[in-house]
Amino acid sequence: QVQLVESGGGLVQAGGSLRLSCAASGRTFSSYAMGWFRQAPGKEREFVAVSYWRGGSTYSGDHADSVKGRFTISRDNAKNTVYLQMNSLNSEDTAVYYCAANRDNNRFSMWNGRPDYWGQGTQVTVSS
Repeated sequence: QVQLVESGGGLVQAGGSLRLSCAASGRTFSSYAMGWFRQAPGKEREFVAVSYWRGGSTYSGDHADSVKGRFTISRDNAKNTVYLQMNSLNSEDTAVYYCAANRDNNRFSMWNGRPDYWGQGTQVTVSS
Protein backbone atom coordinates (compact mmCIF):
# COMPACT_ATOMS: atom_id res chain seq x y z
CA GLN A 1 0.00 0.00 0.00
CA VAL A 2 1.26 3.46 -0.90
CA GLN A 3 0.36 6.49 1.15
CA LEU A 4 0.38 9.93 -0.43
CA VAL A 5 0.43 13.12 1.62
CA GLU A 6 -0.01 16.48 -0.07
CA SER A 7 1.11 19.84 1.29
CA GLY A 8 1.59 23.39 0.08
CA GLY A 9 -1.95 24.44 -0.63
CA GLY A 10 -3.38 27.73 0.55
CA LEU A 11 -4.75 31.10 -0.42
CA VAL A 12 -2.99 33.11 -3.12
CA GLN A 13 -3.85 36.18 -5.16
CA ALA A 14 -4.49 35.94 -8.88
CA GLY A 15 -1.21 36.01 -10.77
CA GLY A 16 0.66 34.46 -7.88
CA SER A 17 2.42 31.14 -7.48
CA LEU A 18 2.28 28.08 -5.25
CA ARG A 19 4.22 24.85 -5.11
CA LEU A 20 2.46 21.70 -4.04
CA SER A 21 4.35 18.73 -2.68
CA CYS A 22 3.34 15.11 -2.36
CA ALA A 23 5.35 12.74 -0.19
CA ALA A 24 4.92 9.06 -0.93
CA SER A 25 5.62 6.02 1.20
CA GLY A 26 7.17 2.89 -0.27
CA ARG A 27 10.49 1.85 -1.74
CA THR A 28 9.51 1.74 -5.42
CA PHE A 29 8.56 5.38 -5.88
CA SER A 30 10.96 5.82 -8.79
CA SER A 31 9.07 3.23 -10.84
CA TYR A 32 5.65 4.84 -10.35
CA ALA A 33 3.89 7.31 -12.56
CA MET A 34 3.01 10.20 -10.24
CA GLY A 35 0.42 12.79 -10.99
CA TRP A 36 -1.88 15.56 -9.91
CA PHE A 37 -5.61 15.99 -10.29
CA ARG A 38 -7.97 18.70 -9.14
CA GLN A 39 -11.63 19.10 -8.36
CA ALA A 40 -13.33 22.46 -8.34
CA PRO A 41 -16.64 23.01 -6.54
CA GLY A 42 -19.50 21.49 -8.49
CA LYS A 43 -17.19 19.97 -11.09
CA GLU A 44 -15.74 16.55 -11.74
CA ARG A 45 -12.20 15.67 -10.82
CA GLU A 46 -9.85 16.41 -13.71
CA PHE A 47 -6.34 15.42 -14.70
CA VAL A 48 -3.67 18.11 -14.28
CA ALA A 49 -0.24 16.53 -14.82
CA VAL A 50 1.73 13.29 -14.70
CA SER A 51 5.41 12.42 -14.33
CA TYR A 52 6.46 9.06 -15.73
CA TRP A 53 9.64 7.08 -16.32
CA ARG A 54 10.99 7.05 -19.88
CA GLY A 55 13.92 4.71 -19.29
CA GLY A 56 17.36 4.99 -17.73
CA SER A 57 17.23 8.02 -15.49
CA THR A 58 14.86 9.99 -17.71
CA TYR A 59 11.42 11.13 -16.66
CA SER A 60 8.90 13.09 -18.69
CA GLY A 61 5.87 15.13 -17.79
CA ASP A 62 2.49 15.57 -19.42
CA HIS A 63 0.28 18.54 -18.58
CA ALA A 64 -3.36 19.22 -19.30
CA ASP A 65 -3.96 21.94 -21.87
CA SER A 66 -5.63 24.13 -19.24
CA VAL A 67 -2.39 24.39 -17.26
CA LYS A 68 0.27 23.95 -19.93
CA GLY A 69 2.85 26.72 -19.77
CA ARG A 70 1.80 27.70 -16.23
CA PHE A 71 2.15 24.49 -14.19
CA THR A 72 5.15 22.18 -14.09
CA ILE A 73 5.34 18.74 -12.54
CA SER A 74 8.65 17.45 -11.22
CA ARG A 75 9.90 14.78 -8.88
CA ASP A 76 12.73 13.99 -6.51
CA ASN A 77 13.07 10.23 -6.25
CA ALA A 78 15.60 10.48 -3.42
CA LYS A 79 12.90 12.17 -1.35
CA ASN A 80 9.96 10.14 -2.68
CA THR A 81 8.32 13.43 -3.51
CA VAL A 82 6.51 14.86 -6.50
CA TYR A 83 5.90 18.57 -6.93
CA LEU A 84 3.53 20.80 -8.83
CA GLN A 85 4.82 24.30 -9.45
CA MET A 86 1.86 26.54 -10.25
CA ASN A 87 2.45 29.99 -11.71
CA SER A 88 0.13 32.68 -13.07
CA LEU A 89 -2.73 31.34 -11.01
CA ASN A 90 -6.26 32.50 -11.72
CA SER A 91 -9.65 31.94 -10.13
CA GLU A 92 -10.33 28.94 -12.35
CA ASP A 93 -7.45 27.14 -10.66
CA THR A 94 -9.32 27.16 -7.34
CA ALA A 95 -9.84 23.52 -6.42
CA VAL A 96 -8.83 20.70 -4.17
CA TYR A 97 -5.64 19.24 -5.62
CA TYR A 98 -5.00 15.53 -5.30
CA CYS A 99 -1.80 13.61 -5.67
CA ALA A 100 -2.05 10.20 -7.35
CA ALA A 101 0.17 7.27 -8.22
CA ASN A 102 0.15 4.43 -10.72
CA ARG A 103 2.36 1.48 -9.82
CA ASP A 104 2.79 0.33 -13.43
CA ASN A 105 4.19 3.65 -14.69
CA ASN A 106 1.10 3.90 -16.90
CA ARG A 107 0.60 7.53 -17.72
CA PHE A 108 -2.50 6.77 -19.78
CA SER A 109 -4.23 5.46 -16.68
CA MET A 110 -3.48 8.79 -15.11
CA TRP A 111 -4.82 10.72 -18.10
CA ASN A 112 -7.98 8.62 -17.85
CA GLY A 113 -8.38 9.28 -14.14
CA ARG A 114 -7.60 5.73 -13.00
CA PRO A 115 -4.55 5.79 -10.74
CA ASP A 116 -3.96 3.10 -8.16
CA TYR A 117 -3.56 5.42 -5.20
CA TRP A 118 -4.92 8.80 -4.13
CA GLY A 119 -3.89 11.35 -1.58
CA GLN A 120 -6.34 13.17 0.66
CA GLY A 121 -6.11 16.45 -1.20
CA THR A 122 -5.02 20.00 -0.45
CA GLN A 123 -7.08 23.12 -1.03
CA VAL A 124 -5.86 25.84 -3.37
CA THR A 125 -7.85 29.06 -3.40
CA VAL A 126 -7.05 31.87 -5.82
CA SER A 127 -8.53 35.24 -4.96
CA SER A 128 -9.20 37.79 -7.68
